[in-house]
Amino acid sequence: MKDLSKKYWRVPLDAKRVKTPKGKIHILKERCKGCGFCIEYCPRDVLEFSDEFNEKAYHPPQVKDEDLCVSCHLCELVCPEYAIWSTDKEEEGVEDE
Repeated sequence: MKDLSKKYWRVPLDAKRVKTPKGKIHILKERCKGCGFCIEYCPRDVLEFSDEFNEKAYHPPQVKDEDLCVSCHLCELVCPEYAIWSTDKEEEGVEDE
């Protein structure tokens, strides 16, 4: 059986130039019906159910760790109510002209 703890034997040539994108998650809590698809299908485990209730008496999701979000947009693709979406975070120190 292979030992998966070994490091890769080579590094991509542009590894220092490529940065992991960061995302910001937006949730419309009153639109959510508590299905949990966004929580279940998030590849980085960014979301969790909150303890609060919305107007429909469902537990909407909340962000557990936003720093893990890579803005893959999978949460918004699986949401049947269009209650969640993500946007790309702007890099710190970069100003719009």
